[in-house]
Amino acid sequence: MLITSIHFLFIVFIVMLSLVLVLVLVVLIYNFIEYKESVRITAWSGIIDQKISDVIVYGDDELPANSKFNFLALRKPFRVLFLQRLVDSEKKFSGAAKSKIKELFKEYNLRDVAINKLDQRKPYLIAQGIRELAVMDHDEAAPKISLFLTHPSQQVYLEAQYAMVKLKGFEGLGFLNTFSSKISEWQQLRLLLSISSLPPDPDITIEKWLESTNDSVVIFTLKLIKKFQLLSFYSKITELLNTSSVEIKIKAIQTLMSLENPDTVAYLSSIYDEQPDDVRVEILRVVKASKDHCCTDLLKKELFEGNTSAIKVSAAQALYELRYDEYLSELLQREDLTEESIQIIKYALHEKVC
Repeated sequence: MLITSIHFLFIVFIVMLSLVLVLVLVVLIYNFIEYKESVRITAWSGIIDQKISDVIVYGDDELPANSKFNFLALRKPFRVLFLQRLVDSEKKFSGAAKSKIKELFKEYNLRDVAINKLDQRKPYLIAQGIRELAVMDHDEAAPKISLFLTHPSQQVYLEAQYAMVKLKGFEGLGFLNTFSSKISEWQQLRLLLSISSLPPDPDITIEKWLESTNDSVVIFTLKLIKKFQLLSFYSKITELLNTSSVEIKIKAIQTLMSLENPDTVAYLSSIYDEQPDDVRVEILRVVKASKDHCCTDLLKKELFEGNTSAIKVSAAQALYELRYDEYLSELLQREDLTEESIQIIKYALHEKVC
């Protein structure tokens, strides 16, 4: 019985040892493969970077012959890396250098590499392909990219939105007509930076976006109006101050101020009492920035009767900005002043002194 047990334990030991050795061997082989892949990518990256450098530095007639590069450019893994390096390089250059990088994209037909990624199932690969086509300004891919505007993956549809705008400009914003998800601040910024001009007659489209039930679409449209100083939308923007969204109201106020209408401050003060507290704070901020004295009575009233401390502080700061520092200093001499009012006034005075 004892011999049988020892024999069994010996077999178990041998099996475990074998498994450990196999595991160690697998790890070594995996690391070796990873190392070789890393070495290969490093070597290829050097070759690609040299090619990009030569194309930028030399003229077409002076470009050194590079048969090794042309041979490697036939291999799919090399072409994938080549496209990635081109995209990375494109961000670092401008003018003629940027144009030459895009010529390399066309010369080696790397559109096929990017287009192939659009046919994959993994969202990150699809997004990568869309980004590459957009960076290389391959506008022929716009129809196919547009199919991803409703993709279930956020990563994919965000890249599709950006690509459509980059490739088609204002026309690429057509997805806003039906888009129901929130457009993040970062995405709004990307889209705005990609639009350099407007078509001759954008008013109907922009007005439709201002009436969208998607708050983020309305907010983006307000930023678009602000960027291009579309003065014709002034009255339409004032209508947004009747909406229930506090965020839209605040953005509408900021947009109105950017349009520099001399009647804006007076108009905002006339609707002040109808607004929620956060919007009131924004109106007071606007009064402060405008240095318009038409709201002095409102500021003095809100300094003591404002619904929140933020409103009172904003009123005090606006009064100081309007050169009512003596008035604020005199208030500090009143014996009936509450501790809160004293602190707010001192804060407003101290803020500018420092």
